[in-house]
Amino acid sequence: MKRFAGYEKGVDFGGWLSQCSEYTQEHYKTFIGEADFAVAAGWGLDHVRLPVDWQVFQKEDGSLIEEGFGYVENAIAWARKNGLRLILDLHKTLGYSFDADSDKNNFFAEEKLHGHFYALWEEFARRFARNEDMLAFELLNEVTSPSYSDAWNKIAAKAVQIIRNYSPTIKILIGGYWNNSIDALKDLDPPADGNIVYNFHCYDPLLFTHQGAYWVPGMPEDFHLSYPLTFAQHNDAARKLGLTDFINPVDDESKLYDKDFFVRKWQAGIKVCEDRGVALYCGEYGVIDRASPEDTLAWYKDINAAFAECGISRAAWSYRKMDFGLSDERMKSVIDGVLSAMKR
Repeated sequence: MKRFAGYEKGVDFGGWLSQCSEYTQEHYKTFIGEADFAVAAGWGLDHVRLPVDWQVFQKEDGSLIEEGFGYVENAIAWARKNGLRLILDLHKTLGYSFDADSDKNNFFAEEKLHGHFYALWEEFARRFARNEDMLAFELLNEVTSPSYSDAWNKIAAKAVQIIRNYSPTIKILIGGYWNNSIDALKDLDPPADGNIVYNFHCYDPLLFTHQGAYWVPGMPEDFHLSYPLTFAQHNDAARKLGLTDFINPVDDESKLYDKDFFVRKWQAGIKVCEDRGVALYCGEYGVIDRASPEDTLAWYKDINAAFAECGISRAAWSYRKMDFGLSDERMKSVIDGVLSAMKR
């Protein structure tokens, strides 16, 4: 499979310019700084995925907030200084959010909102595409419903055309529905050119990686599940919680979730990429901070062994806080092992 060279082992800087508790200059200036890019480089990684939300750059009417672009300029400079590449990921656009807040999800149906999306990407391309030697663009994070698929293909195609007016060759990442499921890649349009990268996220098995997650409907906040685990242990827990959508039907429930599980799960998506000559990138994978550090380490070893075997580039969610923080104090006892796994 085609490789996404230079973006093979990374980390997300979530929560800095996206999913902010407050969209304020105080937050932007204190959550992440130049020293954090040095830490990521010191970890032996080659890139940072930088999620950003529209609120940093646009007002409700679509007019621009000039200082917001300065934070991205800083990120590019800090990444370059530390020998890192950067992926600029539009995590939320005006009129769309990947969370359950349905009143924000009128983006796909309203051309006015499409216009705000195109205008923002034109600004990003005009200002930043000259850095294509170490910068890639990710059009939108986690399209949710399959019902958006046709509209998303059309919107993404136009955004690619806009970006190509400024750079014919900068890498552009595109993900599918079901929150960037690898199983949705088949319904993306074929790549417009040789510099498109398909993107997916992987948090399997979700009952483990999101144990106790307050944002998952029906998930008890005191729920705990260990790793490694068998399919039987996972599915029995899902049944007891009434979270039947989490059940993973298999012929033999005595089998473990392990490296081979991930390799098998990704094969259909890998074939799509091979058939279309597209590189594949996992923009998010990680374990919630409700899991024990030791279990988190075991999971990181398995999934990164699978990434290495399949030749998939990736970035771990997330560097700091955001319920998944790798640099948080709780991970201190296992971080060396996690980083060793990430750099396979």
